[in-house]
Amino acid sequence: MHTKIENSYESTKMLTSAPVIKRTFIRIYSGRPHLSAAFLLSLPRKKIVMGYEEYGFPDGKRYNSFVGYFKRKYGERLQKIVLDAGFTCPNRDGKVGRGGCTYCDNAAFHPSYSTAGKSLRQQMDEGIGFHKVRYRTTEHYLAYFQSFSNTYASLDRLKVLYEEALQHPDVVGIVIGTRPDCVDEQKLDYLADLAQGRVLKGWSRSLAGTGERTAPVVIVEYGIESCYDRTLLRINRGHDFETARRAVHATAQRGLDVGAHFILGLPGETRQMMLDSCALINELPLRSVKFHQLQIVKGTRMEQEYAECPQDFERFTLDGYLDFFTDMLERLRPTLSIERFAGEVPPRFVNETPWGLIRNVELLRLLDQRLEERDTWQGRLL
Repeated sequence: MHTKIENSYESTKMLTSAPVIKRTFIRIYSGRPHLSAAFLLSLPRKKIVMGYEEYGFPDGKRYNSFVGYFKRKYGERLQKIVLDAGFTCPNRDGKVGRGGCTYCDNAAFHPSYSTAGKSLRQQMDEGIGFHKVRYRTTEHYLAYFQSFSNTYASLDRLKVLYEEALQHPDVVGIVIGTRPDCVDEQKLDYLADLAQGRVLKGWSRSLAGTGERTAPVVIVEYGIESCYDRTLLRINRGHDFETARRAVHATAQRGLDVGAHFILGLPGETRQMMLDSCALINELPLRSVKFHQLQIVKGTRMEQEYAECPQDFERFTLDGYLDFFTDMLERLRPTLSIERFAGEVPPRFVNETPWGLIRNVELLRLLDQRLEERDTWQGRLL
């Protein structure tokens, strides 16, 4: 018998204290024994041939699902409640630009219970009621500050909002969606203190997998959207990729879980460019990532741009997108949790629905099916 080895590989360090199954696997192939397993394992920069099962992905999937990661870390499902706390963005109010991102109509991306005219408590109560219909066994929730840039305010105002949300008895943490140019050292230090239990004295919640917690879950999500400065300029983001890289590193260095959002199909980007961006994403100390296919929302500047220059856009059929995203998964490091791989926009916000009215649960099933058909998995090509 001998052990087959192929291709250079360096394991990716886990970026949080989440319980991780650390395993070493050897796949044995028939043949004469001439090298010991211990010797083979000592060889530098080598990868042992593995199948997807041996990565220990959550829920038996062929990729690292964020829902499964949460269940493994906390022992139960934690559902996000989307909140609108009345923020704006620096590329809307004139600080770095006007008009916002060219693709964005924020109303297309948040549920009806989440509106700035309601108090945070009302939004949370209505959001919990909304999700209990779909996820009946869910007991705990994350307050998701999602609309616009949710660190674009004074630290004093942020403290009031975040700590108010954490007073809800069913809320065990907060998720903060923001831009990489809207954080600073003081804000990140505060979030780190909050996550380490140094802010809310006497606060506690009980979770199935961790027991009594005296500090809330704190996750920061950055809208990065693209790894290419040319694209970021074209869509009026108002920051470059280096700004995003610095923000992600500064956040992770404080022990906070960091997520990021990317859009696939932005104007000027080819499929090869999007695949090449996986290497840059892998280098970021991210815990999780969301991908959305570009959807042309009515009334946005991108709608006009698409009408004028359709040749600049990579448009995906559903079948083509499943294959393309499978190609991306093969290039993404296995320790990166995939929170979403496609987005849903209510039909009233778009002129066309090329994928029909397919829901996210069906998209996930189709992705599982495509990975199985191709007998591949996240990180296979690394």
